[in-house]
Amino acid sequence: MNHPTQSPTARRWSPRSLALIFLAWAILQLGGLFTPGLLDDVDSVYIQIAREMLQRHDFVTPTIDGIRFFDKPPLMYWMAAGTMHLFGIHDWAARIPLAVGVLLLLIAVYALGIRLFASVSPAAHPDRAGLYAALAMATSIGPYLYTRFYIPDILIALWMTLSVHLFLIALDRITTNPSLPNLSPTNPSAPSSTAAFGGQGGVSFAAANDRSPSWLHNSPLLPMLGFGAVLALSVLTKGLIGIVFPILFALLYLACTRQLKLLLKLQIPAAILVFAIIAAPWHILAALRNPPIAMPAGVGLPAHAGWAWFYLYNEHIARFLGKRIPHDYGQVPIPLFWALLVLWLVPWAAFLPAALRNAFRDLRNPRTSTLRFDSDPDFYPSHEANTPTDRTHEAALSLLLWAGIILGFFTLSSRQEYYHLPALPALALLVAALLAAADRRFTNSNPAAPDSTDQTRQQALRGSLYFLVPLGALLFLLCGYLCLSAHTPPPGADLNSLLSSNPALYNLSLGHVFDLTGQAMGFFRGPLLPVSLCMLFLGPIQHLIRRRGKTFAANLLVAASMTGVLLAAHEGLVRFYPILGSKQLALDIAAARQPGDLILIDGELTAGSTLLFYTGQPVLLVNGHVNGPWFGSFWPDSPHIFATDTDLHTLWNGPHRVFLLTYHPETRTPDLTPYGPVKDFAHSGGKTILTNR
Repeated sequence: MNHPTQSPTARRWSPRSLALIFLAWAILQLGGLFTPGLLDDVDSVYIQIAREMLQRHDFVTPTIDGIRFFDKPPLMYWMAAGTMHLFGIHDWAARIPLAVGVLLLLIAVYALGIRLFASVSPAAHPDRAGLYAALAMATSIGPYLYTRFYIPDILIALWMTLSVHLFLIALDRITTNPSLPNLSPTNPSAPSSTAAFGGQGGVSFAAANDRSPSWLHNSPLLPMLGFGAVLALSVLTKGLIGIVFPILFALLYLACTRQLKLLLKLQIPAAILVFAIIAAPWHILAALRNPPIAMPAGVGLPAHAGWAWFYLYNEHIARFLGKRIPHDYGQVPIPLFWALLVLWLVPWAAFLPAALRNAFRDLRNPRTSTLRFDSDPDFYPSHEANTPTDRTHEAALSLLLWAGIILGFFTLSSRQEYYHLPALPALALLVAALLAAADRRFTNSNPAAPDSTDQTRQQALRGSLYFLVPLGALLFLLCGYLCLSAHTPPPGADLNSLLSSNPALYNLSLGHVFDLTGQAMGFFRGPLLPVSLCMLFLGPIQHLIRRRGKTFAANLLVAASMTGVLLAAHEGLVRFYPILGSKQLALDIAAARQPGDLILIDGELTAGSTLLFYTGQPVLLVNGHVNGPWFGSFWPDSPHIFATDTDLHTLWNGPHRVFLLTYHPETRTPDLTPYGPVKDFAHSGGKTILTNR
């Protein structure tokens, strides 16, 4: 009996490399599940929505504090609801899906790196580029920073990586099997499912099994079914951009390679069918359950609006044009947006300029490139192998298109600091190709020909010398100085009292970073010391090792040093947490609260949204009828959670105990004093809980 041979791709997966990837992921992602608490704003809002889905047993219409919330599609909520159902209502349980998503992204980048760059890597380690790309994604600033709170962008990076890989596999199967029949379900020439399984008029099951490699394994059908499924998951993660980016990539790739005619062979009907089966049900149910209703006049809304208007038009088209209602998000200037791209890829951005030059060179001169961004001819069976020129062009074109589409789209539309994330895997792969090529040792048989290994080693050395060495040395000195010179805060000191205030920047995700002052550094002496030491290893020490030709050790040292830096940054976030979240205040309220007591936030929901999750109770918003819950509050069945100053005065003088979170106790205390006693219940991070009992 003949047994199928092992897939050549599978043989290229190294247990050692996978162990290194898993180790980096476990240290950075699992280590951050339990601290700090949820952040006020989208982090706790999205996870509270998941909790309310569990409580209401309604997984179609998202709500926050009982109010309809149509800003985002449901997959992130479903995943958090699922893990909280399994492990209980805990913040760490809700974070599990994002951590798992990061692991899947690292593996997906690793796999794509093997496909594109096996021959660039050392002959004994053809997965080296995939390993470097995965470690770059695990240890760069951006991917780590923007998985500290529950937002969907890192999952969009995962879906984009998978969709690019699946599309390239499908295209391979068409171009290497030009005579393959169209196997879509609508093609009468395709073998029917009945025939394939030995039904009436068909072949036996064994015969179909023998034929399957010729029409199924080599057909684009399976990768295109996966492509459709991934697009559906992407749409359910962050909306219509989930299909815009992959489809635009596929069309532009085919146009650039003059293969648009292959669209007819790409099993598009089958992919659309899978996409519709996965993505359509929620969209249909959401529209049916939330039809248009009458809207109040004079607030900028149409006369009638429902889920479809808000989600499909307002959240997508109007946001792209910068005309979304309400306009509750910041806008990063274009120069800063592009500058942050480099920052988010630090430290691996040191090698990005040379990697981009190599890729553009391969596009211009694909037949004469000395650095082949291609796969080893032995990597694929002979009937699947493309020429080296094809693989070189495929890698350069794919990765440049991928990054260019995403960065170009957000350059033209509304943008925030972290909208680069879906483009980072493409750039990490380009960098990884350069580093893997620099690792490769061989003797050039033609002395007159340039040695690509020597070229890439020089490029890597220059990136290390001119970027990592000065960066590491500067931060070693700066962090060391701050660690030694900063005064230890006295017992009971409040970090908030040493910070500046920049409310104009708080619409940005990193707005509070600009509040830090020299005096506040005393709170961060602990994290500053390991950052200083790790920067010494990341810069000068790794460069000395790289100069000796130990490039693999140098790159692992960069990854290990950056892991230490990110762990220290996480500890800094824990210490800064009282400014960003209200977990301790919520736990204090929960411990003292009695049935009938009321919880209020002085301002909009995001000023203290963690109170909802950690108390498990609804909150009232004083002068907070804005932003997130604003649109959903117009439904007649919405709970009355919005209060005015007059309502607050009445409640303060009423029979119930009131807990009020406020950022301005100095003005609220005299305002409430005529209506009852005002007591300070708790303080944390510039927030105060006032109570009337």
